[in-house]
Amino acid sequence: MSTGNKAGDWRRISAFLDAQAAEAGSARNTLLAYGRDLRDFSEWLDGHGLTLLSVGRDDIDDYLAHCDQLGLSRATRARRLSAIRQITRFALEEGWRDDDPAGRIAGPGRAQRLPKTLDRAEVLALLAALPQVGRTPTEQARNLALLELLYATGMRVSELVALPVTACRGNPAVLLIRGKGNIERMVPLNQPSRLALADWLKLRDAAPEDSPLGRLIAGRGGRWLFPAASREGHMTRQSVNGLLDQLAMAAGIDPSRVSPHVIRHAFATHLLEGGADLRAIQMLLGHADLGTTEIYTHVMDARMRDLVLNHHPLANPRRKEDKE
Repeated sequence: MSTGNKAGDWRRISAFLDAQAAEAGSARNTLLAYGRDLRDFSEWLDGHGLTLLSVGRDDIDDYLAHCDQLGLSRATRARRLSAIRQITRFALEEGWRDDDPAGRIAGPGRAQRLPKTLDRAEVLALLAALPQVGRTPTEQARNLALLELLYATGMRVSELVALPVTACRGNPAVLLIRGKGNIERMVPLNQPSRLALADWLKLRDAAPEDSPLGRLIAGRGGRWLFPAASREGHMTRQSVNGLLDQLAMAAGIDPSRVSPHVIRHAFATHLLEGGADLRAIQMLLGHADLGTTEIYTHVMDARMRDLVLNHHPLANPRRKEDKE
């Protein structure tokens, strides 16, 4: 590929990244990953006399084989194919080419790693252990609101600690959550989480001005639902992890099994066990791609297997004989 064509590809990649930032609201880390992956692809194309406008499906297959030969993990190869799919679709939409060579490539897929989770009894044990963690009734009320919100909404911990207090006033039935890429979503609250939130707000608002909480609220922490003496003015992810470690120990659960992300997995898993569909869970979790949510299908598979083995009329012949 000539230098001019190579520069042309880089301009197209730049235009694609700009569009992702403006239209899709992609997060900075996502854009950086796209940029790295597409730069590597562009360098490979250049070495084979190809461009984004001339590359074909077989060429992309050859590039993925090249990545495999380099020893790149399946997750990395899947991510690179995702970036290539995005830009070839963008090229088609922009009229740069009249086909999408990556659209039908299956790729290596993702490793089937099941998420760590907790069963319902373990979540209840964490909630029951809350009175043992927290030096004052105010801290205990904060901890209860935090755990109830985390389990009731499946929020990421970064979303939880950055909740503005204004979004939580008025006994809301739903919360507006700002997720990755500043994309907003609405998540309903159940009754226990609403009660815990209301109790925490009552104590938060009544904190004396000369108390530690009152001083936090008078400063930069006044904006946040969970104020703290941090640079941002709210609780940090590390402090939430520390709180969950204490709760796990009080509940008799191995702390290595409990984290904000595990609570998020428990939220999704327990919804699926209750009959929710993947599309609804995708929206509640704020996943941009349904493929990310499909990791939870192991729960659905187990439930379907249970239905067949235990409820099909021919599943247990002895049951029929007993009735006779």
